[in-house]
Amino acid sequence: MCGTPSKVPGLPDGEKLLRLPVRRGPTSVTIVVVAAAVVERQGRFLVTRRPTGTHLAGLWEFPGGKCESEESLESCLARELREELAVDAVIHEPMLATTHDYADHRVELHFFRCSISTEPSAALGQEIRWVSGEELWRLEFPPADASLIQLLAPPRSS
Repeated sequence: MCGTPSKVPGLPDGEKLLRLPVRRGPTSVTIVVVAAAVVERQGRFLVTRRPTGTHLAGLWEFPGGKCESEESLESCLARELREELAVDAVIHEPMLATTHDYADHRVELHFFRCSISTEPSAALGQEIRWVSGEELWRLEFPPADASLIQLLAPPRSS
């Protein structure tokens, strides 16, 4: 893995976020637009693990994916959830939009509250978990997800 865990101010002792290389240099940058789902059921959130051989492999994420050109965020998210988890989702309100610069591209990430009526299955062989807000802090997520995790499960002061 190219990043190393490091202490982040404001997080409880022992809690770490993965630090990845940040893009430096020319202003021309590829922007990747991503839509992701926040599915909560009985106080637990649906997360998936990025498969081997992909960008940020092994990290946990909220399910979703890259938008195709001319595709709305909501259509993108519904398509990605069908392809990755074999579920039909109801896309509710947007929760958060954020950007993060990686060494070779910028991610524009849009999180939506979603609901699903069936249990997800790993259509691409990825690991799937339902986790509590507290468990979100123990899993390794891409840095772009940090502000959402803080929104869903604010760190407790010690």
